[in-house]
Amino acid sequence: MMADMMLYPYILSHTDPEGDYLYRLYRATNVHLLHGRMASGHLQGRLLKMLVRMIRPQNILEVGTFSGYSAICMAEGLEPGGRLYTFEINDEQEDFTRPWIEGSAVADRIEFIIGDAIELAPKLGVTFDMAFIDGDKRTYVETYEMALGVLRPGGFILADNTLWDGHVTDPAYDRDPQTRGIRRFNDHVAGDERVERVILPLRDGLTLIRKI
Repeated sequence: MMADMMLYPYILSHTDPEGDYLYRLYRATNVHLLHGRMASGHLQGRLLKMLVRMIRPQNILEVGTFSGYSAICMAEGLEPGGRLYTFEINDEQEDFTRPWIEGSAVADRIEFIIGDAIELAPKLGVTFDMAFIDGDKRTYVETYEMALGVLRPGGFILADNTLWDGHVTDPAYDRDPQTRGIRRFNDHVAGDERVERVILPLRDGLTLIRKI
């Protein structure tokens, strides 16, 4: 644990900076919102941007906007003409999040939608190249199936929080609905022959999934 605490600042100091705007957004998220640590943060945010650069998607679907940090990071990586559609089911989040998204340098690349992505995203009529799932853990399987349905062959799904603070292997959390949702999702993806997958032990677990 001590080694990890010493390594993390080293890693950040050798990673691209997040920039002043995202730094201020992350601080505001932790000051004004419950569960502020759910925001991606510096390291994961830079990884998301890098993955977008590598995959070069035209259209990205995000499920679970929260404060908008991850949406801005991914939009930074988009090429000209690229578009990110981000869904937040909690309408009480809008007053905080919308001004931060609209005030960002990549606001023209982001469409922020309040509502249930499982119901609304397929109605967009958009074929997506990449999806980032970071919403209600209890419905991860349903969100995944929806995302897979609107994703092109060869496209990628990123699923956040798939190790859930280690709760996925802790019997003490057997009755916790969020933990059960993540376990069900992990088992579902592991047995899905339509995709390739790998779990990265970054922060709270990040699963990379490629649609065959």
